[in-house]
Amino acid sequence: MPEIIVQNLNNKKIPFQSDQKTALQILHENFVDWMHACGGKGRCTTCKMKVISGGEHLEAPTMAEQKFMNQGQLVDGERLACQTRLSHSIEIKVPREGKMPHIKYSD
Repeated sequence: MPEIIVQNLNNKKIPFQSDQKTALQILHENFVDWMHACGGKGRCTTCKMKVISGGEHLEAPTMAEQKFMNQGQLVDGERLACQTRLSHSIEIKVPREGKMPHIKYSD
């Protein structure tokens, strides 16, 4: 079964069925707080995630992600959790700007 591993949440492992849900949907279904100011519509970059491994299995960036890449708001290895559909295991990290004050991160 594929899983999301969140490196800076003490390598938290979140197994999921490979049914093409977004990373944000999977995280929230598993009670992991993840920043998302626009409600997961790809209109901001608050749900940004740093892809550590497994990125080779991701679909190409969406138009929304491409727009933010062109503006320099997403750099290499960063994706929007609300736009990235998963079918394989992936290891990610919460970037500094996406960290929430009530969560203790392991980095």
